[in-house]
Amino acid sequence: MSVIELRNVVKRYDTGGEVVEALKGVDFAVEPGEFVAVMGPSGSGKSTMLNVLGLLDVPTEGTVLLDGRDVTDLTDEEQTEERRRSIGFVFQNFALVPTLSAIENVELPTLFAGDGGGRERAEELLRRVGLGDRLDHRPTELSGGQKQRVAIARSLVNDPRILLADEPTGNLDRATGESVLDLFTELRVERDVAVVAVTHDPQVSTYADRTVRLVDGRVQGE
Repeated sequence: MSVIELRNVVKRYDTGGEVVEALKGVDFAVEPGEFVAVMGPSGSGKSTMLNVLGLLDVPTEGTVLLDGRDVTDLTDEEQTEERRRSIGFVFQNFALVPTLSAIENVELPTLFAGDGGGRERAEELLRRVGLGDRLDHRPTELSGGQKQRVAIARSLVNDPRILLADEPTGNLDRATGESVLDLFTELRVERDVAVVAVTHDPQVSTYADRTVRLVDGRVQGE
């Protein structure tokens, strides 16, 4: 069974006098442990697709399935709970809280769930991604690659079923980008986490099980 699936998803935005159709009948599915790269030109709908997959946006038409369950019309509160339970996010700009240490940034998602074991899991994950000696460092004291590793650790702290990454190598040099992609490969094998990476970087597709092209809001093939 697919961990997440889009069926004939359409997304329209009213920009004030004009209706923009960002997604035009998209069908897309990801299996547990699969790494899928989504590529396409700017404005093709990649970010909209990622937001719909992450339950951050609701399709105008179509269906979103999570572990076979229809989650299209959940309330805001239900969406938040599903994201906390099943979905991890890695943002292009890292989205770390500058006043918090690395371990506090990773632990943060667990606090909203009242999870008392968050600090231990945060430390374990930071050590797993090679930052055991940077637990108390703030983002300003970390390199770009280290910040990305903190972001990856944070995305995994609630043991998600799927990891959504927006341009995960966009702010990194090639060698650091390769190390991040190696980490994705290791984590999805060890934890059976599905990875969907929206990217312009051809390097990402060499690590993926398959690459999907999105052009003008439509899936053009693999």
